[in-house]
Amino acid sequence: MSIFDSKRLTNETFKLDIERMRRGWYSDKYFENINRMLTALSKEGYAYSGNHHNLPEGISPEQISVGDIEVEMQWFTRRMGETTVVGVDKALAMLRHCAGYFDGDSFIDTSDKLQVWAVHDGTTVRYDGDPLKIQPVIKARGRYRDFALLETPTLGILTRSSRVATNVYETLVAARGKPVLFFPARFDVHEVQAADGYAYNIAVQRFNRDHAQDLGPFVSTDAQGDWWGGAGGGTVAHAAIASFLGDTAEAMMQFAHILPARIPRIALVDFNNDSVRDSLRVLDSMFAKYRELTEAGNRDEAEKYKLYGVRLDTSGSLRDVSVTPLGDAALDLGVNPRLVFNVRSGLDSAWERWDLPPSWKEAAKRFCQSVKIVVSGGFNPDKIRKFEKLGVPVDIYAVGSYLFNNNGATVTDFTADVVRVKVHGEWLDMAKVGRAVGGNENLERVW
Repeated sequence: MSIFDSKRLTNETFKLDIERMRRGWYSDKYFENINRMLTALSKEGYAYSGNHHNLPEGISPEQISVGDIEVEMQWFTRRMGETTVVGVDKALAMLRHCAGYFDGDSFIDTSDKLQVWAVHDGTTVRYDGDPLKIQPVIKARGRYRDFALLETPTLGILTRSSRVATNVYETLVAARGKPVLFFPARFDVHEVQAADGYAYNIAVQRFNRDHAQDLGPFVSTDAQGDWWGGAGGGTVAHAAIASFLGDTAEAMMQFAHILPARIPRIALVDFNNDSVRDSLRVLDSMFAKYRELTEAGNRDEAEKYKLYGVRLDTSGSLRDVSVTPLGDAALDLGVNPRLVFNVRSGLDSAWERWDLPPSWKEAAKRFCQSVKIVVSGGFNPDKIRKFEKLGVPVDIYAVGSYLFNNNGATVTDFTADVVRVKVHGEWLDMAKVGRAVGGNENLERVW
């Protein structure tokens, strides 16, 4: 699965579209053209007959079968700084199941003739902008036409998964050890959810290892947990509150009544743009029911009415009614520090309004002050760092579209280069100008 268990995922997990991948369905067309050309030249018995080769002095260009040329290819990223690498196992599955050629309608598998080295998912690589100093995450040696068609899909999974993982990792660093909920499913097609959720989970494990933390993964769909055995979790949608006529407290009471206690009760409190009021209404209703059931001796049922948290998701175009306008109106909009402080203050002191016997006061205080605050809506590492610097009492950050960001510093494009060719039994450097053979001590022989 990764560096964390030294195991690799196989196609039992990925379920590749093998037949179409072998035929180049997922490949840039120019690779198919190259493949056809080399295959035809091999059948013709063509040997190199040009005049401007780059072979070292003393190496004869004669009797080199270009159609059957063996090459060494390396896959690497050009994201600046440190990248958390994910997608290696799926790329290896492509090489293992789709390397070869068609003889008529029959596919001849030649994957066993490749030599492949790779890092594990979760490994980190560093790039300083010099393409002559890269750290490959995969290297392969073999007849080029047997795996030329796989360059496009292997680069695709490495690029996307590593980008998601690295964006998640950097968000976790910004959050300084607080949980980050993975909420981007709605911002892309559903087919990518399993790969994205796996990348997120690897990033969480990498962060835990690097920072001596013990954060758990929190994904929003079951598909996001498919590759690693996770399951989706969630709260209450705005649509559910609308179904209860805008009554957030009643929606949460019925959520608590119906759903098992193992599902955290997190109230979405911005529906009416009065997050403090609706947080307190939910808290009042749930504590009253919790107390009633506890006093009746029904502790299991009472657990269903413990409020785990409230989520603030105020639109960036609105100012919550609890936020007093200041000079810069933009600072008042959306989920901002003052809103969070207002909600925290309201939650912590709510119990003081309740008519309670002395025996219940301490429990009521704990009930209120244990409620966590989850924030969502436009959060990214920069915004999270500002919140953390100000000591805003956020417990959990929910982050969505930023985790797919692929702009500027988050561009994680992978590329693959042929850097050596085998001529007369000898491996010779043959990289394009500006590229060179790279090394990575974390590469290990796969097959």
